[in-house]
Amino acid sequence: MRLLEHQAKKILSSWGIAVPRGALLLRSSQLTASLCRKAGPFPLLLKAQVYAGGRGKAGGIVKVKNLAAARRAAKGLLGRRLVTAQTGPEGVPVKALLLEEGMTLVKELYVSILLDRAKGLPIVVAAREGGVAIEELAKEKPEAIFTLPFDPLLGLLPYQARRVAAWLSIPAEHRDAAVKQLLSLAKGFFSLDASLVEVNPWALTKEAGMVALDAKLTLDDNGLFRHPEMQGLRLADSDTPSEARSREIGISYVGLTGTIGCMVNGAGLAMATMDLIKLHGGEPANFLDVGGGADVNQVREAFKLIVTEGEVRAILVNIFGGIMKCDVIAQGMIEAARSIKIKVPLVVRLEGTNVELGKRLLDESGLGFLTATDLDEAARRAVEAARRR
Repeated sequence: MRLLEHQAKKILSSWGIAVPRGALLLRSSQLTASLCRKAGPFPLLLKAQVYAGGRGKAGGIVKVKNLAAARRAAKGLLGRRLVTAQTGPEGVPVKALLLEEGMTLVKELYVSILLDRAKGLPIVVAAREGGVAIEELAKEKPEAIFTLPFDPLLGLLPYQARRVAAWLSIPAEHRDAAVKQLLSLAKGFFSLDASLVEVNPWALTKEAGMVALDAKLTLDDNGLFRHPEMQGLRLADSDTPSEARSREIGISYVGLTGTIGCMVNGAGLAMATMDLIKLHGGEPANFLDVGGGADVNQVREAFKLIVTEGEVRAILVNIFGGIMKCDVIAQGMIEAARSIKIKVPLVVRLEGTNVELGKRLLDESGLGFLTATDLDEAARRAVEAARRR
């Protein structure tokens, strides 16, 4: 679950991390002189609250020098579709703005805490160049990135936080405050079952020392049952409509930009399926894992997700029947094909429990399913079918 900047900053502030003063705006009419005074003296910043980075370059962050300029900027931003490097050409709608105090920057840094899945450990990632896309920095100047794994049971220890602060060349008079904030970030990361907490830029300012000028916080959905207080922070537009629908029906779905829809059971098998599609020259249209215990209704709804989003020209179903039996999948596919009238080629590879019964159901349905004996053949046939359309 992703949080917007203003939500993340409220949480960081509760952890004892300094953030700028600010106020949330849903309508330009909310901009009054008294509200601006609460945020601080002009110039102030108006920041689009969207689930995407790169807002500054896209015009989503505007410095305003007076109330009239603030109102004009708010009217121009609210309701606009903001297009950044992370949104794609369609952009995302701006439904809220954060009015925030401006600060005099002395030094901009980057810091985050995330899970390194290769190491199986949480790590601190730091850079002396803040306010830039960390992905681009890592690609162009990998030596500018500092990483420090730490023990998840012990947490980030004070000497490790001091090591990070020293590498960032934080001046001695601000180093204790920086260390304290780093320790709070790590403690908060674990307390909320987060998968990412990022401060970019983490800035040394003339007015308030070390301040989190921007923040991202992503929580692990699997841990949300332990944090019911966080559920109210999820907004409807934090997911695409298809992702929101997949959450409702209990499957995992992520939309992509290719032409071959995928329905697989198991995340690892889904990734392998997508890799083989790419190997044969195709592009997957989605990641869709129906899990090990999906029923006929979930299979039917999964097909609806695939065919209603993007430019799907073929569908590849790759199921290994263990807990989920092949005949259940087959029945779900048959019902889906009949009810939603799938008009693209549908390639099916089934293996495992009740596989012969599943294949027989597909063959006897009369719906023209294309079956394959192994995954490589299935991927190849799906790519060929998509190219023919």
